[in-house]
Amino acid sequence: MLAAQAGMTRIKLDMHTHTQYSRDSRSGLDAFARRSAEAGLGAVCVTDHDTAAGGLRLAHMDVPFTVIPGEEVTTRDGELVGLFLQRDVPARLSAEETAKRIREQGGLVYVPHPFSRNRLRHLRQAALDRLVEAKLVDAIEIFNAREISAASNAHAAAFAVRHGLPGGVGSDAHRLAEIGRTYIEVAPFTTASELLAVLGEGTVVGRLSGAVVHLRTWADIARKLARQTVWTVRSVMTPPRRP
Repeated sequence: MLAAQAGMTRIKLDMHTHTQYSRDSRSGLDAFARRSAEAGLGAVCVTDHDTAAGGLRLAHMDVPFTVIPGEEVTTRDGELVGLFLQRDVPARLSAEETAKRIREQGGLVYVPHPFSRNRLRHLRQAALDRLVEAKLVDAIEIFNAREISAASNAHAAAFAVRHGLPGGVGSDAHRLAEIGRTYIEVAPFTTASELLAVLGEGTVVGRLSGAVVHLRTWADIARKLARQTVWTVRSVMTPPRRP
């Protein structure tokens, strides 16, 4: 559920985060919630890779901030984020079909790190241009803390201004320490349309995380794979119990 923000004039919003439901994060929901509260976030978008399950579960927990369930969807043309989702959006569809599936849920189509220099899965320029021309983009991520180059964010901000699109901000946190490192200060909101309205008056706060966080993410992926392999081997080798 959405937590009330009564009495607050501005809140901190982190629009791009990951939990243990992402293949490259080990942040459990309870720890994620504690860290978000400690960081003073008034709202957080949970955007796990190819699943909305983490955000949907957190939205039903007793937390002192607004939760926007989302998903960072792997499309055939690169990554797209859906916000205010009610269920998963399938991966491996075209960017256009993915955007339409997000909109069908009443969600927002949010383009993450569109001009990244250190990621292979960002939305390709041709697909981005097609989506904008078809009016299938609601907002652009203009500051992602995990960008290696500040120029990538500057390019995204200029693109958003040029096309009259609201700009969003996110830590892209894969570890607890990253949550709330970067955020946008906005007026309180409840609905998707209200979020788009307040983004236009938002203030970007934060800094780039640096290259080390990417190395730590790869280490977390390796640990996850190792644990899954051990569990699979044990399951195969454990003899069935006698009735």
